[in-house]
Amino acid sequence: MQGGIYYTMKEGIHPEYSETTITCVCGNVIETRSTKKDIKIEICSQCHPFMTGKQKIIDTAGRVERFKRKYATGEDAKNNKGKSA
Repeated sequence: MQGGIYYTMKEGIHPEYSETTITCVCGNVIETRSTKKDIKIEICSQCHPFMTGKQKIIDTAGRVERFKRKYATGEDAKNNKGKSA
């Protein structure tokens, strides 16, 4: 309601908006409303590494170690100079 005027949606142009369940592979189930039925997701706020604080760095072919050596400073640079990837 805005200024005493009621606004209504146009008939027949809006999709059906109904109760649905979002299911994550971790087992978390969220009840909500959507235009889609039974949504399945791979990651949610209960299992996302950023939200849980269990973030892992996956080292593929020594890239993380190479990055650390390249941008190391002070004692880190001296300790890592002799190592190779």
